[in-house]
Amino acid sequence: MREYLKFYIDGQWAHPLEPKTSEVINPATDQVSGRISMGSAADVDLAVKAARKAFASWSQTRREQRLDLMRAIQSEYDKRQADIGAAITEEMGAPAALANGFHVQLGAGHLATAIEILKEFKFEERRGHTLLARDPIGVCALITPWNWPMNQIAVKVFPALATGNTMVLKPPQLAPYSAQIFAEVLHAAGLPKGVFNLIQGAGSVVGNALSTHPLVDLVSFTGSEFAGVEIAKAAAPTVKRVCQELGGKSANIVLDDANLAANVAGATGGMMVNSGQTCSAGSRLLVPKARMAEAIAAAEKAASEVTVGDPTTEVAMGPVVSKGQYNEIQRYIEIGLAEGATLVAGGPGRPDGLTRGCFVKPTVFANVRNDMRIAREEIFGPVLVIIGYDSLDEAVEIANDSEFGLAGYVNGADPQQCLAVARRLRTGWVSINGGFDFNAPFGGIKKSGNGREWGEFGFHEYVETKAMLEPAPAAP
Repeated sequence: MREYLKFYIDGQWAHPLEPKTSEVINPATDQVSGRISMGSAADVDLAVKAARKAFASWSQTRREQRLDLMRAIQSEYDKRQADIGAAITEEMGAPAALANGFHVQLGAGHLATAIEILKEFKFEERRGHTLLARDPIGVCALITPWNWPMNQIAVKVFPALATGNTMVLKPPQLAPYSAQIFAEVLHAAGLPKGVFNLIQGAGSVVGNALSTHPLVDLVSFTGSEFAGVEIAKAAAPTVKRVCQELGGKSANIVLDDANLAANVAGATGGMMVNSGQTCSAGSRLLVPKARMAEAIAAAEKAASEVTVGDPTTEVAMGPVVSKGQYNEIQRYIEIGLAEGATLVAGGPGRPDGLTRGCFVKPTVFANVRNDMRIAREEIFGPVLVIIGYDSLDEAVEIANDSEFGLAGYVNGADPQQCLAVARRLRTGWVSINGGFDFNAPFGGIKKSGNGREWGEFGFHEYVETKAMLEPAPAAP
């Protein structure tokens, strides 16, 4: 039983000012796995004021000082990787291999990337007679989701630290354990008092208090579209910067070539990673109508090979994060059946042999129209929909016919044809044949949000540009 009953404020672990706790449920067992304290507006005020006080000195540190600290964090993070992985499996159900692998490695990768960028980042540059300075923005409120907990903390905390900001982190209530360990990592690395603070709790309380606080200069939020809108509204009266990475309904276009079956299988298996709980998941699979039967066969086989079960064992897919999430996914599966889509794999209920836990069958629908709800609304679970197209022009049109614009995928044998299609997609991020890069900017357009994280672009989220205009030299 885990108990995290203190917050990290001003360099020390502190009891909440208004004691209140909440149970954390292990989604694989439906059993209580621990308790956390729930923060109040008073706790937020204390943390924000600590961050504001620390900003005066931290914002003036030299590049080498920040590099030394981030290297110390890297050393401490490496020591705690196994602890972080175990926490992620317990809190949100990621299989042990995934939690100790990609989940933990994303945090390490973003830290290593931030260190390399900080070495060369241009905090000042001269343009003509003007000196441009990129100054830290101030106190940052960082609100992170439960689906990729360490990734989302890393892409916010490390760029904010590197650029001289101070911060208050509000981790997800459903997956709080790994964030507590992360705070322990930063404390062990010798982070100055007040630079990093952590308050657990409900978004409606802690998130709202951060969004409205007059001493917070920026809110960086990753989560649902609904919550993002509420945060933007709450932040508006204090005119603070709001950066948002919200939902997605990303298209995965498979081209008509000899690799179709393999690409469909890969797309199907990829959709089930992390139980489909990925904002950038390629949840709409677009295939040539003339080869729909072949695509269905490949998807059905790939889905049947996804093993589901106890995430502490060698399975490909664990549970979804909570009973509420399970019920929502089941509702969408029923909607898909009612809309007349062809059920290729999976369907309602738990997989065979699993009588408890928030386990969902790897589900595939085919013969889906892009106007169906299962093709337009983010399900956030292991549910893939297959849509047919007659031409690449139609494929692009279908892909772009969405309120979202976070990610996209193009898979095919001809790299130039893939790139030509990718250029036409109205989305912030496109992976071609499995491409991945820690330095690539990540973020969306339309209802998927604004701003960019990852790499150097993530640094620019946390700075303000100041122009210092000097007089032109006198004529000789």
